[in-house]
Amino acid sequence: MALYDQLPVFRDAYALLRIVYLTCNTMERTYRFTLGERLQKEMTDIFLNVYRANNVTDKTTHIEHARENVEIVRLLFRLAYDEKQFSTKQYVETNEKIESISKQLAAWKKSTRSFR
Repeated sequence: MALYDQLPVFRDAYALLRIVYLTCNTMERTYRFTLGERLQKEMTDIFLNVYRANNVTDKTTHIEHARENVEIVRLLFRLAYDEKQFSTKQYVETNEKIESISKQLAAWKKSTRSFR
């Protein structure tokens, strides 16, 4: 079992969390304390679910929760972009990271099914 912080999905999620914290500081006040905090919470939940999945035998539940968190983050970023809280460049960069995390979680889930 790999250490959770050595997993590529964890590293990508960490990179995205750093982007979230940096960009949420530049959001308008109205969005910073609602949308920004929700983004931070969902990203933290992704970390927790990756950590939990890595430490249990049946990983499926935690991977599914992490995938749900990823989709919520995707929707919240879209909303923030539509409300002009992120530039197009930031939106594209974050979407690439989100897609990478999503694909890694899907592959992880698929690989856990093959071990049963």
